[in-house]
Amino acid sequence: MDGTNISQLQFAVTTIYHFFFVPLTLGLSVIVAIMETLYVTKKKPIYKAMTKFWGVLFLINFAVGVVTGIVLEFQFGMNWSEYSRFVGDIFGAPLALEGLMAFFLESVFLGLWIFGWERLSKGLHLASIWLVAIGVNVSAFWILAANSFMQHPVGFTEVGGKLVLTNFLALITNPYLFNQFPHTVLSGFTTAGFFVLGISSYHLAKGSNNELFQKSFKIAAIFALISALGVVGIGDRQTKGLVTMQPMKLAAAEALWETDEQVPLSLFAWIDEEKETNSFAIRIPFMLSFLATNDPNAKITGLKDLQAQYVELYGQADYLPNITMAFWTFRIMVGLGFLMILLAIIAVILAFRKKPLSKIKLFWLFVPVIAFPYIANTAGWLLTEMGRQPWVVYGEMLTRNAGTPMLNQKPWMVITSLVGFFLVYGILMVIDVFLLFKYAKADPLSSGMLESTPIEHSVSLEVKK
Repeated sequence: MDGTNISQLQFAVTTIYHFFFVPLTLGLSVIVAIMETLYVTKKKPIYKAMTKFWGVLFLINFAVGVVTGIVLEFQFGMNWSEYSRFVGDIFGAPLALEGLMAFFLESVFLGLWIFGWERLSKGLHLASIWLVAIGVNVSAFWILAANSFMQHPVGFTEVGGKLVLTNFLALITNPYLFNQFPHTVLSGFTTAGFFVLGISSYHLAKGSNNELFQKSFKIAAIFALISALGVVGIGDRQTKGLVTMQPMKLAAAEALWETDEQVPLSLFAWIDEEKETNSFAIRIPFMLSFLATNDPNAKITGLKDLQAQYVELYGQADYLPNITMAFWTFRIMVGLGFLMILLAIIAVILAFRKKPLSKIKLFWLFVPVIAFPYIANTAGWLLTEMGRQPWVVYGEMLTRNAGTPMLNQKPWMVITSLVGFFLVYGILMVIDVFLLFKYAKADPLSSGMLESTPIEHSVSLEVKK
């Protein structure tokens, strides 16, 4: 392995780790804002307690997400200098807007929200958390605008061996972005919904603070169901977009080697990448053609023909991604997506039954389900990024040409930083999980959260211990 290969591994590790925190931040900020809206409109103290309880967990997750996100941007210059030189004029614009516009919006109003309890009017305090939620999701828009350019480059020209932005409007109206952004945001909302469902179920099963967690469970059940349905709907639109924007990724996700019409959808396949064939498959007739084009008789181009087309367009190289990874990450993501819809429907039914939620033994089921959206999110990002390979900018720059040349002569430098990231991120993960468990298991009413701010609550628990 050379420096570029190790840099890929390092970036994959840091990105996947960072993306554990991003989806929860996207969704939990909105759930907390909804809860405080209910408090301001209904004037019931229970909603204030809910806001503060879930607000503490939001703050813990937000802090670790920010720290891990900063590391990613340093790697562009240190590990991927050729990429940064080639596409920096374009890639830098949305990253700068994310930092200057969205991140400062989040930071300023998050500070007001944390320290503004009982100091700001209820309306201003509520506006603060909504602006935080908006800022968090606007941040996601700018990051995904940059990533979508890598997936489907638009609005540029090549000058002096590098790409230059010529149409900013095209960058932010990229058709790939209009599929990727809502899909990612709704995945975050689904993550937050199941996060709140799982923790509420834990408390309800214990019989503690029934009213607070019954209301939390009901809000989360509705939020999770709407979000999960949205993810599947947008995912269907994404699949259709891949037909024209990234046909290689679509073919890889289905392990479709040969071009054919009336193409079936494989539920399971035994893939032999060396022989470029599937030795065994369970299929649904016509389904892939229908999902990709709305026409069950449509032709879908296979991997072998796409490889030949790319060689003719871009020169001799292997343009196939890791087919096995693309195939199975797609099925993990989609399978868990439909399973979460089913679980969200069950949660909504339970939430609106007249029987007290604390009497339902099924609640323990929703605790381990917290992991489902995290697994689906990780599988989705692996498909998104690995399915694009060997391109770092689709059709414009190969990943093998994007690294820092010096690191190919000194790969030990990347190995050293990779080991360092493993150690530091491992410590951060232990701290984050410990804090989340600690405050998720806390009794918000008996610990005085009704009367304290999230920060004051954290201090008070330490004092009591």
